[in-house]
Amino acid sequence: MIKSLYIRVVVTFLISVIAGTVIAFLLSTWIFEDQLNENSHINIRNFGQDVVQIYKTLPLSEADAFVNNMKQLDLYYIRMYEPSGQFQTYGKAIDHKPISVTEEQLQKVLGGAVVEATPNGLGTVLLGLPVQTAGGTRAMFLETLSPPAAAAVIQWGTIFATSSLAAGSLIILIASMFLVRPIKKLTQATKRIAAGDFNVKLNIKQSSELGTLARSFEDMMKDLQQLEQMRREFVANVSHEVQSPLTSISGYAQALKNVELPDQERGRYLDIIISEAKRMSKMSDNLLKLSMLESQSHQLQLATRDLDEQIRRVIVALQPQWSARDIRFELDLQKVQVIADHDQLNQVWTNILSNAIKFSENKGAIHVRMERDVRTVTAYITDEGIGIPLEDQKRVFERFFKADRSHSRKYDGSGMGLAIVKQIISLHKGDIAVESKMGQGTTFIVSLPISPPTAG
Repeated sequence: MIKSLYIRVVVTFLISVIAGTVIAFLLSTWIFEDQLNENSHINIRNFGQDVVQIYKTLPLSEADAFVNNMKQLDLYYIRMYEPSGQFQTYGKAIDHKPISVTEEQLQKVLGGAVVEATPNGLGTVLLGLPVQTAGGTRAMFLETLSPPAAAAVIQWGTIFATSSLAAGSLIILIASMFLVRPIKKLTQATKRIAAGDFNVKLNIKQSSELGTLARSFEDMMKDLQQLEQMRREFVANVSHEVQSPLTSISGYAQALKNVELPDQERGRYLDIIISEAKRMSKMSDNLLKLSMLESQSHQLQLATRDLDEQIRRVIVALQPQWSARDIRFELDLQKVQVIADHDQLNQVWTNILSNAIKFSENKGAIHVRMERDVRTVTAYITDEGIGIPLEDQKRVFERFFKADRSHSRKYDGSGMGLAIVKQIISLHKGDIAVESKMGQGTTFIVSLPISPPTAG
């Protein structure tokens, strides 16, 4: 089995050219066969009539000598039959196998009839004519040695087929190199990508299907490069987030081995170890939750409930956080019922409102309002906190991303809360956006369909 595409293309072309040429030649020969035969008949009749006229005009011996020296005998072969069946030949038929003359044909001509036949197909004619001589009636049979028209067609067809095959083979050999070159580039690029090298330039500018394939391949490489970068960042972030509490736990656990450590210090160290362990546990839970949300098998548990009431309940549940810092809530909520997974949405409001409380100044305000139309409800949650830099606003929904790295110790968190929010909103066919100005605060805008497509 041929595996090389280059060889397949060449072999396919050669077979196509040969088969096409043979078919074209046979078809053209079949179409023009009658015309070629008719031309051959006309030529041999004219020559035969000339020979008959010669025998009528000249004495027998002179006529035989004249006919024997005619230049046309290079093209025709003549047999002159006596009534007894004996015959004399005229012409140079060295490699020519004469057409058999039957006794019936011979008797017809001797009787004064004319006989015409094409026993061997294209351009081959046998003509029988009666010839009146001084010695009585003879039967003259003429046949073509090399039919001019047929020979020309055969010669032309042979030259055409040979030239077509040679030129076509040369062209396809060159064209195949250009045809296969992009595929070889794609193959080499695939091997490099499999080895982890995503900096591959194809430089394929074709507008054909191969060009489309190359551009799709380049887009795929960019996506893979982004995924690889995200994977590396994810591994680095997880390592960083895990390493920090592990270092604290290890350090304070080592300090607890000191037997002279006061009970008050020992209790504080144990509290820190427990706090860091809870932090790791929470991060693990968030990773599992995000993985579950991103899995294709996750199904929403849809139900119809009041969205405004749910937001109020979340705010009440977070009261210990905001009341301790004298933060007030200003609500503008209208009664809206939505079909959604309200356990998941509860996580959305909890994460967003917790962030708003965390980054707000003491005695600040958080504004929550809702708007709705026929199909969509939109919630605006605005704080008066530190704000998010413009360059970070597009990345706040990435896992482990922390917009305010300089305050990472002051504001505790793993950087996964908004990634979970984004995924839950996406599962509900909704959208989330952020608007922020440094030092003035941040607004999260959550849009949800009142009845998502998954409900019906």
